[in-house]
Amino acid sequence: MDRFIKRIQGGLLAASMLLAVAVIPVQTAAADEGGSQPSAGASSYAGVVINEAYLSGGSKGAAYKNKFVELYNTTDKDIDLTGSSLQYRSSAGTGAANSSADLAGTIKSKGYYLVKAGSNGDNGADLPAADVDATGLNASGTKGTLLFAATTDKLSPATGDTTANAQIVDALGYGATNTFEKAAATAPTSNTDVKSLDRTNGVDTNDNSKDFTLSATITPGKANVTDGGSQPNPDPGTQPSEDKTIAEIQGDGDTSPYVDKTVTTKGVVTATYPDGGFNGYTIQTPATGGDVNLATHKASDGLFVYDGTNTRNLKAGDYVEVSGKVSEYYGLTELNATKATKLNDKVADPTPAKVAFPANDTQRESLESMLVAPQGDYTVSDVYNTNKYGEVGLAAAKTPFLNPTVKGLKGDAKTGAAYQAEVDRLESESVTLDDGSSRNFLDTKYPDNANTPLPYLSNDRPVRVGEKVTFDKPVVFDYRNNSWRFQPTTRLTGDNAKDVQPVTFSNTRTDTPDLKTVGGDVKLGTFNVLNYFSTTADETGCSTKNAYVDRAGNPVTAKNCDVRGAWDKTNMERQRAKIVKAINKLGADVVSLEEIENSAKAASVVPDSFKGNRRDYALSTLVDALNAEAGAGTWAYVPSPKTLPALDTEDVIRTAFIYKPAKVATVGETHILTDSDAFNGKNGYEHGRQPDAQAFKAAGAADSNAFLVVANHFKSKGSASNEQNQDPGDGSGNADYTRQAQADALLKFTDSVRSELGLEKVFLVGDFNAYYAEKPIQKIVGAGYTDLSEQVSEKTGKYTYAYTVTDDKGNTNGGVGSLDHIFANAAALKDVTGADIWNINSVESVALEYSRYNYNAKNLYVADQFRASDHDPVVVGLKTEASQQPGGNGGEQPSGQQPNKPNKPGQGSVSGNGNGNAGSNAGTNANAGANGQSGANGPAASSGALSKTGAAIGGIVLAVVVILGIGFASMRMAHRRRH
Repeated sequence: MDRFIKRIQGGLLAASMLLAVAVIPVQTAAADEGGSQPSAGASSYAGVVINEAYLSGGSKGAAYKNKFVELYNTTDKDIDLTGSSLQYRSSAGTGAANSSADLAGTIKSKGYYLVKAGSNGDNGADLPAADVDATGLNASGTKGTLLFAATTDKLSPATGDTTANAQIVDALGYGATNTFEKAAATAPTSNTDVKSLDRTNGVDTNDNSKDFTLSATITPGKANVTDGGSQPNPDPGTQPSEDKTIAEIQGDGDTSPYVDKTVTTKGVVTATYPDGGFNGYTIQTPATGGDVNLATHKASDGLFVYDGTNTRNLKAGDYVEVSGKVSEYYGLTELNATKATKLNDKVADPTPAKVAFPANDTQRESLESMLVAPQGDYTVSDVYNTNKYGEVGLAAAKTPFLNPTVKGLKGDAKTGAAYQAEVDRLESESVTLDDGSSRNFLDTKYPDNANTPLPYLSNDRPVRVGEKVTFDKPVVFDYRNNSWRFQPTTRLTGDNAKDVQPVTFSNTRTDTPDLKTVGGDVKLGTFNVLNYFSTTADETGCSTKNAYVDRAGNPVTAKNCDVRGAWDKTNMERQRAKIVKAINKLGADVVSLEEIENSAKAASVVPDSFKGNRRDYALSTLVDALNAEAGAGTWAYVPSPKTLPALDTEDVIRTAFIYKPAKVATVGETHILTDSDAFNGKNGYEHGRQPDAQAFKAAGAADSNAFLVVANHFKSKGSASNEQNQDPGDGSGNADYTRQAQADALLKFTDSVRSELGLEKVFLVGDFNAYYAEKPIQKIVGAGYTDLSEQVSEKTGKYTYAYTVTDDKGNTNGGVGSLDHIFANAAALKDVTGADIWNINSVESVALEYSRYNYNAKNLYVADQFRASDHDPVVVGLKTEASQQPGGNGGEQPSGQQPNKPNKPGQGSVSGNGNGNAGSNAGTNANAGANGQSGANGPAASSGALSKTGAAIGGIVLAVVVILGIGFASMRMAHRRRH
């Protein structure tokens, strides 16, 4: 089969859903919707697999009148199926299963269990006696998904790969379906194409496309008979063997001229894979390789031999003669060996081919399964699947891939060429560094996988997007899972990395942002804190069935609960520890936060002792933790204003501001946009987080020198509830319609607040869920704002987010881009001294997150700043008027120290709604003064003016002086995982 067609088939779902290039949810965390983390449930049924599915029963020419699904017990013990079910969901379904049949009774060791399903008519013979009669289970004959579930409740799995969903014991996705294990199996072409989907020898590699083949021999309740298929063991007596060189077997195209023919060849073993799923070895013609000229080298001298019997008895350097049938296994030419003999002949070993990454598939084919020593530049571009499949996406270039809408929009007259240039890089530069294994480390059906230490990843030698790759050992170049790959010469794990790992990575970590470049006497930051909830899922009564669990079955994070984030206090504290490290090392004096719990929601747990605005409780706990590390009074939070959006229009997450009272003061009260359909999810718009505007000034400065900050979190790209919000086809993803309207509403709102406060300097900050060339961002730029984040990216190559990109040829890799931005208007830009993006999250493996604690034998969680979130913070330096005035803050102040005389307890910055600065002691009084002591809605003093007073607890009611100030706030778009 032509490799281009194979790629298209391998990437059909992504291509159909995401068009030419799209963002595929790739790096996530506790809030991932779908299956990147295992759940509790399937261990009781582990080892039972869907073995055969005959789904055209009753149709014209049918073998049997009824459809059936056959289960097989691969284990050495009988298994009680009570409490499990067999379910079916249509090929395009995204909700609950269409039909379900409860299972009962016992499936014997190495035995079969027959489920009699529905029928298309009266044709065909009667089935043998079934274990369960489930005629209501009427699956399509050509496309759909069968689920063997560890529950009798109908499941609603996320589309895509189901292998990490532990409520699903096994799944079979077939035909053009959106749900499967790794990739869908080939299905019958119609209901009159009378074949069953057969698993070969009960082997389950969690890849439907490999594990199932079509067979015209239909065997309900019996062992399958493979007619052809993934890796058959041919009868050596069926045809004579021909002696052929490896190059002759490979041929000069992408398909061997000897497919389905039995051949004998000789070669030197260059790599062995006795475990991990490959079950074979590579051989290469003696004395080949070295300085290969790809312009004249037409046929590969290497070959993969599928031979589970002899692999363990061979080692690199052995000279062997092998016989077997040639096949194309999903694009990889291989010999299915029936005989392998060690030879005593003395031959010259092959040497690694010293080649740069081949420019096209023709040249790549000429190296397939050969030993290579890659030359030229290679850069890490994707680490999302490293903790799942042990693979690292590489770009054969000096830079990682970009999400193409950073540069342009597909089809756009002005920017379309720039967009396409980024897309075209995938075809010419994308390659995967693999681990010599097909194992899924997150597959809960096979505990040994999680108990095997992960390859490549470590804390002292981190693997990060953007790092340079140096090849220290030769690798095998092959084609698997729809991509070209570099394989180590034997399976790599965390245990043998010192001897087997073929590469080293440059370490690009920094302990802080580049604060020297940032400069300024006041620093402004923005940070998405990845669903930080002080309310944990266990406090809400959420069932443990809705927990993502570690390898021991312990709940770690919430899934489909009324709250997000951590499951319990222990995991929440792990999450918070990383966030605290990140914020305290960021160097910022004002930080807008996104994805923090909106504690006003009913599910949130707020103690009676907390006297502040209920909405602020989670925020106050984070400030407490920050001050516990940085020193009392270092941080305070800006309390919610009196005027808020209707609670039913607010999300469970919100934006917020924290700041250092020693460095800055608030001016006036917070303003929140309350009446925008674009943010409130009305009249065809998707729901978003309402913008939050606050004015700040340097401590000691005049109110007239304040600057306004507006915090944002726009609607994500992840979903669309109506046609208007469907992906427009230009690469922007879902909900671009809403995000454009949100940009318009933001600009109008900002102008209104700025005018009301009489301010000139404005910063728009946060998670806008849009890349630079997309229309929402260009609306803001067109209104006279400068994107400081994009300026950093252009100078340094650093971006705030990493996400998978795919082209229309099926190439897939990781792409970087910034969803998080800090914009400055012309007046504010004059004060900007510098900016930086601190790459501590998006470029790191998700394995380091609190949400993956104890997922693998190599536990990578550390209470540091790395992978505190999935977005990177941005920080901007400002030179304020106060730094130029006698007695002003002329430079950096140590954390927690006041530049001037400390305020009295209970005194904070001016706040027009009567609230002082919210302080560090959650559970006491809400508003703490600049020295971090709990307040009583007392007078604000740090700005030199008195605030209105709120209801006092142990405080004094004072007169009101409302001052003109400048608001500072940050705003971020809805995280791609949520909406």
